[in-house]
Amino acid sequence: MIISASRRTDIPAFYSSWFFKKLKAGYVIIKNPYNPTLKRKISFLKEDVDGFVFWTKNPKPMIEKLDLLKGYPYYFLFTLNPYGVDLEKNLGVKSEIIETFKMLSIKIGKGRVIW
Repeated sequence: MIISASRRTDIPAFYSSWFFKKLKAGYVIIKNPYNPTLKRKISFLKEDVDGFVFWTKNPKPMIEKLDLLKGYPYYFLFTLNPYGVDLEKNLGVKSEIIETFKMLSIKIGKGRVIW
């Protein structure tokens, strides 16, 4: 199973501690966005996960913990756009975001980071 993490929210930027806690537990329970009474257990066991896809505008909080993903295939879809703080209040300075992109690319390889 390919797990598209962050499609609903930016997990690397805001919930990386939660993610690694669930990774350690070996599963996560998710609610159906159209019917919140329906829940589903998703395995995070290595034999069940074909890969994680992280959608983010700021992977920096997750970078130091990426070693915990050893043995899992994963990559990052990294978004950078021209909007200022009037539209995106929780983002840092563009030059710092670019440096974070470089840092992530060096750590995991440029083939696992898509801009």
